[in-house]
Amino acid sequence: MFIDTHVHLDDPRYDADRERVFQRAAEAGVTTFITIGCDLPTSQSAVRLAQNQDNVFATIGVHPHEAREIQPDWYSQFRELARHPKVVAIGEVGLDFHYDHSPRQIQCQRFREQIQLAKDLGLPLVIHSREAKEETIQILQEEMAYEVGGVFHCFSEDAWLAQKALDLGFYLSFSGIITFRNAQPLRGIVQTVPDDRLLIETDAPYLTPVPYRGKRNESAYVKLVAEQIATLKYGDSPSGLEHVANLTSENARRLFKIPS
Repeated sequence: MFIDTHVHLDDPRYDADRERVFQRAAEAGVTTFITIGCDLPTSQSAVRLAQNQDNVFATIGVHPHEAREIQPDWYSQFRELARHPKVVAIGEVGLDFHYDHSPRQIQCQRFREQIQLAKDLGLPLVIHSREAKEETIQILQEEMAYEVGGVFHCFSEDAWLAQKALDLGFYLSFSGIITFRNAQPLRGIVQTVPDDRLLIETDAPYLTPVPYRGKRNESAYVKLVAEQIATLKYGDSPSGLEHVANLTSENARRLFKIPS
């Protein structure tokens, strides 16, 4: 019923009860997971998880926080990992000028390199963009990233970036942030996103939605994100949640080429 398009299933916080996490997700109606790579080791872990679970798919890539850590042989190893049929995207990649864990120049360089990797491999991009909206759009345009497309994950920026992303053919994915009390502007953006460009995610174990905020997040809670979107888009319609589940799952399968 639901696809969690962005979750970090390899996170050590799941080591004690990972199977129960899968069980609770299934009970909540989650049928498919996309587990995310943030550097070479986590990308390798994501592929291993996907290999061992029929309903788990993987992305591979280097998060902007880790951009300074890229070694010369990583790209050849990513190309090898991408041969696995369960690898569905390059990500998460992009720019994060909020924390600046890696120098901005290096972030931009690695972002460009990974866009070219995605184009070489014919895979979509999973984009992380925080407080770097103009630079993100500029790089996507200059590198012609629209040739492969992708998703702005955990979208939490403004209407300007939302429209620019949509204009480039990208999808927008929303997380538990849309349930937070201070997220009214973001909820307004949700209402404007075309149905065929909308995705849902948890970004678990981070960003746990209300009413579980402060606890470890997990994929079962993606249903709460879908419920919030259903309310925002369809009000009290009894079929709203089912519609959100169906359209976001269809969108995810189309973008990531996941079989039904």
